[in-house]
Formats: sequence, structure tokens, C-alpha cells
Amino acid sequence: MNKTIQLAILALMLSAPAAFAADEHQHAQKPAAEYKYKTPKLNRAQFDALLAKPEQLTIIDVRRPDELTAKGGFPVYLSIQAAEIENSLGFIPKDRSIVTVSNHAGRAGAAGDLLASKGFKVVGAVGAQNYEEEGGKLTKIAPPEPKK
Repeated sequence: MNKTIQLAILALMLSAPAAFAADEHQHAQKPAAEYKYKTPKLNRAQFDALLAKPEQLTIIDVRRPDELTAKGGFPVYLSIQAAEIENSLGFIPKDRSIVTVSNHAGRAGAAGDLLASKGFKVVGAVGAQNYEEEGGKLTKIAPPEPKK
């Protein structure tokens, strides 16, 4: 091999790890998706104020069961996955204020908008992980051990 090709190969080999590191850094610093729903996104203080009146509130968690066990949730809620909201309207009380929940409020915002369009009184969407990051406490749910 001539010297030019050897130098080119060496330069590629030395620059590849830096390129991969830069690519990983870009993914790690990816900004949160923009919230684009009509349903207000609630912060911890706003949600805590609603939790202070539980008799007026219904919390609908739209996450999958594995997300609930991995991340945690709130002590009392209806668990209706996002794809099943429309099929479950008959089970949702219309006489209470509704807060929808997902990890970062994205799916919760979409579910809130759908519920509001069907005549439900949706007061907001909250991200469980955002709530915890702001100092709120989540209830961790441990699945039962399998029976032997």
C-alpha cells in the first residue's frame, strides 16, 4: 500500500471513535418533544393542588403496565392505555375533573384532548417522570412474585 492510502486509513480509524462519541452526545442531549395539545400541561404545584381535593378528581393513567411498574405512579387512578381511551368512555365518570397521566405528558395531552372533545371536564395532563423530577413522590408498584 502506498503511504497516502495508509495515512487515509489511519486517519479514518482515529476519527471514528470521536464521530461515534459526538453522535451519542447528540442523542443524550436531545430536547424534550414540544408539547402541542390543548389540554394544559400541569407542573407539580398545580397537580398537588388538584390532589388536595380527591373527591372532585379522576386520574387516568394512559401508560402501559410495564411503564407503571418501572417508573411508578399515583396512589389511585384508572389505568386505561392510550389506544383504549375511546373504547372506555362509558367507564369514565363525567361528574369529576380529569387529569391524564403519561411519562412526560405527551400521550396524556393527546388523551386529554380526546376526552375533552367527548364532553369530559379535563383540567390537565401531567408527566409522572416530570412530577418526580420536580420533587413529587410516586408510588412504586411491585408486581407479585409468580406462584410456584
